[in-house]
Amino acid sequence: MTDDDVTDAPTGDHAADGHPTDDHVYLSLTEASPGPEGEGRWAYGTGFADPLLGVDTAVPPGLDGADLAAYCLMLGDDALVLAQRLTEWCTRAPELEEEVALANLGLDLLGQARQLLTRAGQADGSGRTEDDLAYWREEHEFRNVRLVEAPNGDFAYSIARLLLFATARGALYEALAGHADPVLAAVAARGVKELAYHREYATAWTLRLGDGTPYSAARMQAGLDAVWPLLEELFTAHPVELRAGVDPGTLREPVLRSVAAVCAEAGLTVPDVPGLAAVGGRGGRDGVHTEALGPLLAELQVVARAHPGATW
Repeated sequence: MTDDDVTDAPTGDHAADGHPTDDHVYLSLTEASPGPEGEGRWAYGTGFADPLLGVDTAVPPGLDGADLAAYCLMLGDDALVLAQRLTEWCTRAPELEEEVALANLGLDLLGQARQLLTRAGQADGSGRTEDDLAYWREEHEFRNVRLVEAPNGDFAYSIARLLLFATARGALYEALAGHADPVLAAVAARGVKELAYHREYATAWTLRLGDGTPYSAARMQAGLDAVWPLLEELFTAHPVELRAGVDPGTLREPVLRSVAAVCAEAGLTVPDVPGLAAVGGRGGRDGVHTEALGPLLAELQVVARAHPGATW
């Protein structure tokens, strides 16, 4: 595109001749969503097409709806909370390009969270929407692992967390792509591709920092050391996971092997530290969280709770 092309291109809601048009970039925000009720969900904007359109939403025979809902809630909460953490890098990342990249990764996870939370409300028969579950639950009702709720720390810490989460969640989604529930299977199949890019992005930065200057390598190693204790919870099976999903313990070896390969290439050492202890045998999957989740949810939910029922 030349400078003349830029000058002559339509801008905003005006055509090249300066006259207003109906083709405004923000018009889709005022359009109703294409769902059966014709109403947009205000929380995520409107005008979105349903990627699961045509997928049978009936709970398959042999699957317990309550267990399926609880499992989708766990996975959806993981994605929702980490999406919030990633978007916190907007205006704070080392480069503008990385702000955009991290925001896009967050949007991928937000899309997964929307589908999973919606499925939870369908599977248990409660009729709760994605907004109900995202904005109107209290801290102890969230079922995410503690890895995703930890504060971002420095850039190296966030990259280390992203590497661990994307590698583990990608492996899980590969297994879930053949799940008996067609909705969960479809979400997982699409998520595999997204998480492959997330892992690629995190790997590239791990190599860049680990194989960079002594200072960048030290920061990357420190980030890896700090986040490592939170990894074990991803492999600790909750009874719901065993009944409705995949035993995460079976993923430990391949995930650790994959992460170790990245560390070796980056000149980093795989940490040898114990996992973060559960509280009375209970962790994030049981609604027991760190002190970091409360402030995160307060920020995430404040507008919805200040203007209940609002739409735009």
